[in-house]
Amino acid sequence: MQSKNVKLVVFVPENHTEKVRQAMGEAGAGVIGNYNFCSFSSKGIGRFLPVEGANPAIGEVGKLEEVIEERIEVVVSREILSKVIEAMKKVHPYEEVAFDIHALEDISK
Repeated sequence: MQSKNVKLVVFVPENHTEKVRQAMGEAGAGVIGNYNFCSFSSKGIGRFLPVEGANPAIGEVGKLEEVIEERIEVVVSREILSKVIEAMKKVHPYEEVAFDIHALEDISK
């Protein structure tokens, strides 16, 4: 049976992680039992090539770019998922925000 929650994963340049994490938490993400603002992060390297028409926050059109990013994972209620994504995008510096949504299973029964 599907859980009422999903896991939202977003990739953020390391100098913006606190702002993005705060915005998602304020929108209601990261609630686990009696705890709020719960998240998990791991670092990695994001790679992209801005093409004609892009307006990159980092890098320049036509040049392959590498950025140290954090992968931020939070649990989000399906009911507020759109609100959390909107809050995340509002403070995220990238023109195109890379994020994943993973279904979770309810194993409480």
